Amino acid sequence: MTAHTPDRPGTEPEGDADTRARESTSDTSVDAGGGMFRSLRERNYRYYASGQVVSLTGTWMQRAAQDWLVLDLSGGSPAALGVAVALQFVPTLVLTLGAGVVADRFDKRRLLIAVQVAMGLCGLALGLLDVSGIVLLWHVYALAFVLGCFSAIDSPVRQSFVVEMVGPAQLTNAVALNSMTFNLARIVGPAVAGMLITVVGTGWVFLGNGLSSAAVVLGLVAMDPTRLYRVSRSPKEGNQLIAGLRYVRERPDLIVIMVLAFCVSTFGMNFESVFAVMARNVFHRAASGYGLLITMLAIGTLAGAALAARRGGRPRLRLLFGSAGTFGALEAAAGFMPGYTTFAVSLIPVGLAVISFTTSANSSVQLSIDPEMRGRVMGLYMMLFLGGRPIGGLVSGWLAEVLGGRAPLVLGGLASLVAACVGAAVLWRRGRVATSSRLG
Repeated sequence: MTAHTPDRPGTEPEGDADTRARESTSDTSVDAGGGMFRSLRERNYRYYASGQVVSLTGTWMQRAAQDWLVLDLSGGSPAALGVAVALQFVPTLVLTLGAGVVADRFDKRRLLIAVQVAMGLCGLALGLLDVSGIVLLWHVYALAFVLGCFSAIDSPVRQSFVVEMVGPAQLTNAVALNSMTFNLARIVGPAVAGMLITVVGTGWVFLGNGLSSAAVVLGLVAMDPTRLYRVSRSPKEGNQLIAGLRYVRERPDLIVIMVLAFCVSTFGMNFESVFAVMARNVFHRAASGYGLLITMLAIGTLAGAALAARRGGRPRLRLLFGSAGTFGALEAAAGFMPGYTTFAVSLIPVGLAVISFTTSANSSVQLSIDPEMRGRVMGLYMMLFLGGRPIGGLVSGWLAEVLGGRAPLVLGGLASLVAACVGAAVLWRRGRVATSSRLG
């Protein structure tokens, strides 16, 4: 197995790559030079990012279409939409930790190829059912669950593969560029989906997403494996998962960040289902109105991702907790906006704050862990970040049914604000105790 340096691809011994990775991740002044798009200098990352632009646009088209289809099939029930969200994210609780172990042991690029093919087939299956006119609500539920299974495997593998494409020195920039790609797709996808749903129906949107997965697969196949920043694969042991959990347990900083990510994601980031309810049931808008809400949020997240890409380096904990608290306050305020227009505009700063938090959290975790543990730690991180969505989806649906469509935004924002304040206080107190112990 080989590693890569820009001057001599494929010639550096694997052990040297591991040493270089540890040195880079332990340096708090990771190189931030070279411009906003410096990660794209890496050939493999260019292929990956190009495929992601197409595939993620299709993914966001499918998410918008799936939410709208569920509301249509259920007669506008927010609870039914919550069930669909829950089914899609339940597998994360079961599979993501194991996927992290697999990511540390096997070739991540080949794993991603297989998973992306499977996810594309899910979109094609739902599209064929819908276009043929035989789709039922349970079909959507079943395929949402299957898609969730593959997504649970995809997340830790994909997250831990980023550093192999660009190297530790450019990880923060690559994570930010991924966020920019993600949010460009979030702008374009729902807007296009809203128009297509009105013109040709949801089925063709699902078919388009299924075909878009081919872009990522082609990008992964075209990569040069010798130019990847490989790290040593973990040996086959019976306690790999336990070793990963023990590693995190001994790192209070990681625990606090992961718990905060869980709280913000579970209670504050149920955007798609909440926005569908707000557009349809609160403001009485069509599918295009729902797509516009997601687009407005994405404008803010795109701006936040651009700032993160330009900033570079390891993010400060002050930024992490500050952005989480700001997001919570802004989301709660957005829930009180009286009209559709004011609500839509208020989502721009909400998006900027939430992407600042997610980018900071992801980079902080990856840049502070040993490379050979990256798959397992990111598996746990993604399990907490995504695994709470079933709870959040059900809670949001129940709150919308009982207290109205605004309640999930207001209460979810307040929960995120409280979590940020508590997390910051815990780390501040631990720092004070450690300082006192050294002085004493």
